[in-house]
Amino acid sequence: MRPAKILVVDDEPHLVKLVRSNLEAQHFKVITAMDGPSGLAMAEKEGPDLIILDIMLPGMDGFDVLQKIREFSAVPVIVLTAKDQEVDVVKGLAHGADDYVRKPFSVHELLARVEAVLRRAAPSEDIMTHPPFVCDDFVMDFQQRKITVRGQEVKVGPTEYKLLTQLVRNAGRVMLHADLLRKVWGPEYGGETEYLRVYINYLRRKIEQDPANPKYILTEHGVGYMFKRPE
Repeated sequence: MRPAKILVVDDEPHLVKLVRSNLEAQHFKVITAMDGPSGLAMAEKEGPDLIILDIMLPGMDGFDVLQKIREFSAVPVIVLTAKDQEVDVVKGLAHGADDYVRKPFSVHELLARVEAVLRRAAPSEDIMTHPPFVCDDFVMDFQQRKITVRGQEVKVGPTEYKLLTQLVRNAGRVMLHADLLRKVWGPEYGGETEYLRVYINYLRRKIEQDPANPKYILTEHGVGYMFKRPE
């Protein structure tokens, strides 16, 4: 099995060197870029398994890079954001980031996030053996990893797929915030409810006819979320 290829996009040479050496010590293949346009070009040319993307970049900021990447790829992306910029966290997730790490960060923290994101992106053999789930005009085919709504295929990223899978497999039952975070993002998570809020909104925009009045993904305020039980 080949090592995962990770693209690191950051304009701080010392940080890139630190991240690269630690990732390579864990047997990852690492490629780097120092500005937004170069990072975007490498993401398209190299097809990495994961991207670590700084928000503050010369040439094109990380939000713009991420938005462009999402036009052609669902590759997992971890954004690096300043410690005191909570707005960057929400904005990064809203642009399609899978996770974030605040600067300054420890190498241990970054490696834990890398492992968690790669784990989420890997398809689950157990899930693939389940029969298709059908609810009204929503169909989720686990073997083909294909979702159709009103006869049209819907494209989702790896984290969206994992979240939707958990909701669908527990249709009719409210899934607690903390349980969803641990099952989808990993055991290291539990209190990051902003992840859920952003990703539930992603899914509603893709599968609901009226995202403001959802028919499939329902909210139990202050508790969690539930997918509609089939009739």
